[in-house]
Amino acid sequence: MWKLKIAEGGPWLTSGNNHVGRETWEFDQNDTGSSEERDAVDASRAEFQKNRFRTRHSSDVLARMQLAKGNKFSLDQQQKPKDDETSGDINIATVSETLRRALRYFSAVQAHDGHWPGDFPGPLFTTATMIIVLYVTESLGTTLSSEHRKEICRYLYNRQNMDGGWGLHAEGESSMLSSALNYTALRLLGEGADDGPDMSMPKARKWIHDHGGATMIPILGKVWLSVLRVFEWSGVNPMPPELFLLPSFVPIQPGRLWSHFRMAFIPMSYLYGKKFVGPITKLVLSLREELHIHPYKKINWKQARKLCAKEDAYHPHTWLQECLSDCLYSFGEPFLACWPVSYMRRKALRQIADFLKYEDDISRYICIGAAQKALSMLCCWSENPNSDAFKHHLARVADFLWLGEDGMKVRVCAGQSWDVAFAVQAILAGDVAEEFGSTLKKAHHFIKASQIVDNPSGDFARKYRHISKGGWAFQVADQGWQVSDCTAEALKALLLLSKFPSDIVGDQMETCRFHDAVNILLSLQNPNGGYGTWELARTHPWVENLNMTEIYADIMVEHQYVECTSSVIQALALFRQKYPVHREDEIEQCIRRATEFIEKSQNEDGSWSVYYQKNSSVYKY
Repeated sequence: MWKLKIAEGGPWLTSGNNHVGRETWEFDQNDTGSSEERDAVDASRAEFQKNRFRTRHSSDVLARMQLAKGNKFSLDQQQKPKDDETSGDINIATVSETLRRALRYFSAVQAHDGHWPGDFPGPLFTTATMIIVLYVTESLGTTLSSEHRKEICRYLYNRQNMDGGWGLHAEGESSMLSSALNYTALRLLGEGADDGPDMSMPKARKWIHDHGGATMIPILGKVWLSVLRVFEWSGVNPMPPELFLLPSFVPIQPGRLWSHFRMAFIPMSYLYGKKFVGPITKLVLSLREELHIHPYKKINWKQARKLCAKEDAYHPHTWLQECLSDCLYSFGEPFLACWPVSYMRRKALRQIADFLKYEDDISRYICIGAAQKALSMLCCWSENPNSDAFKHHLARVADFLWLGEDGMKVRVCAGQSWDVAFAVQAILAGDVAEEFGSTLKKAHHFIKASQIVDNPSGDFARKYRHISKGGWAFQVADQGWQVSDCTAEALKALLLLSKFPSDIVGDQMETCRFHDAVNILLSLQNPNGGYGTWELARTHPWVENLNMTEIYADIMVEHQYVECTSSVIQALALFRQKYPVHREDEIEQCIRRATEFIEKSQNEDGSWSVYYQKNSSVYKY
């Protein structure tokens, strides 16, 4: 049986708060579970597989079954609705009883450390990139057991569209990026070219061929396939690592870019600069034939670098981008390869390696997200396959694996702190704090334990990091990446909890830590009054014109959002009620400027746009 482990450590792992919030799945071959449990698991898997084209998202059935059992809760115990609750006659009594039934179940699926474990899948190509890294580094068999591999295959097959391809996300139409990478991942996991339920692999291959073959994959996929040696680096638009050597005041210096893009581009430029490739195996040679519609040795790689399937071209290249990439490809790369100018590339690669090592260390090898972790882990291995750093990386792979009735996937990250903050606010809004005091007390402990208590080590400003002390991450404190609205929502939850007796909800957080949270919120306000996600905006909006990703828009610059700004206003207003004299003038000015930003962002019809989802990015963080 699969077991969900909560807040457990292990070899090559470090933590600043005893691994609070950590979620890992382990297969216990000695515990087969009861026949009822096995039947329930099989039934949930069969139900999802049967309805996968109608209900695209899983329901975390396996985790909730285990959590409810651990909390000694059974659905049979749950009081069924009374006749007057289903009659359509809605009143305060029926709503109150419905709320209590919901919260009894919600409390039953709370982990012992206070958070609510759950899925956060994100893009459908994330799992494939991790599989490629593990294959290239010859770590696949030692990191993923046969049961892991079986569940990952289940997930990939369940997420395949009816036309044979895979979408960018669970509800998306098929794209070359996800289709080529997921087909590749299944082959690396041991699936044959003609395997899969309902001829899944041949159907996938047909979709890829019908849409031009793998040369049509966007640049992100070109990088991953080049690493695997089923594509050539000469077919990838230049990503010169020398950009990292630019002074910090230059707008296109990578350190000035949006954090998520920065932490993907920098390791990709490292791999591009080294032209890093894995070993050629029989499977790699076979994939060269399976993924492309032309013989591999006859592919025009110079032409291939400009190709992108129309299904993936959400943000097509402009003529300016084409001119820049042509100049870099035809003149820049040959020039940078010549002695003595080639010294610059070696210097850039050394500095990037040091930068990535710093980021790995301060995030305890979790990194900002799964895609960035896969890239950083590969760079780490290319530096030294036997290093302790790579062992630290491998130990954290389990943090990203999540098992549902749909199978096992690599989550883009988890959302522990974010979820708990809203859960607490919702329970308190229901005016049932005393009745659910035990649930609130555990959640209260989790939020306090999840606050980031230190800034990044060393001269973090030279490593392009903002202060983090006092903030909350989207997921766990060990990751260390502060987020503006995660901090604001956690602060709101703690301030609301502080209004209740400690014997019901636990002791309130120390005053100095409330002050730390306010300090980081004040530090994250931009000159226009708005709030971004992780950091202040560091460069100009025109830099977005250099976005070459093809599948994403608005990812080069840290933009400001009404959602983040609203959360901060609410948190500071609530804080001001409890601590009216602490930095009074600064908080007043911050709220005023933030309010003006929201007012200026309003549409003519009175509404506000949902900025978090305005591009094709399918995950929030």
